[in-house]
Amino acid sequence: MLVLGGTFDPVHYGHLRLGRDLARALAPVDVRLVPARDPPHRSMPAASAGDRLAMLRLAVREFPELAIDTRELERQGKSYTVLTLAELRAERPQRPLALVVGADAFLGLPTWHRWKELFTLAHIVVAARPGTTLAIEAMAPHLKIEWERRLEPDPGALRRERAGAIVLQAVTPQPISATAIRAMLARGDVSDAARLLPADVLTYIADHRLYRDPHPDAP
Repeated sequence: MLVLGGTFDPVHYGHLRLGRDLARALAPVDVRLVPARDPPHRSMPAASAGDRLAMLRLAVREFPELAIDTRELERQGKSYTVLTLAELRAERPQRPLALVVGADAFLGLPTWHRWKELFTLAHIVVAARPGTTLAIEAMAPHLKIEWERRLEPDPGALRRERAGAIVLQAVTPQPISATAIRAMLARGDVSDAARLLPADVLTYIADHRLYRDPHPDAP
């Protein structure tokens, strides 16, 4: 199983195409989108948990390779990834499990809650642009140790072992930002946003009046 977490506020083609690309590149694999209820490293999402889940359900209709896991929305408190992985590991102890992170997020891994336990629970798939190499000199010392110890050039390791490897996986660049989409929608730039997320998601946003500027007449 491959875990792709986020706030999905709103879900967009960057998230969806990344999940699809990973599903195809690492097949056979079950890719789960895991929306966070209360993300530890950022402010609360602009849309409610219910709205974000509804948008995800509409979005995956276009992407049958992807499934949704709602456990973080149902769990109270901060949506710590280590708790999610521990739950998944307890459900199927011998199943290979992997967490997807972007290159920037990987460099920040030492700031995550109980971050070293992540390697005992899952593999780490670092999604990066083709040809990208992480700057080892930019890594925190403890992370550099884990990188040098666990880096695996063969993606097949994700199926051979249940956890513990780091795999650098090239993915198609998707320069799409949920922050930028929210700003477009707040300004009323619907046509620009329409290229960046599924039509059903955009309709849901309009119908439920999400991401609108609360002070449209402010200077």
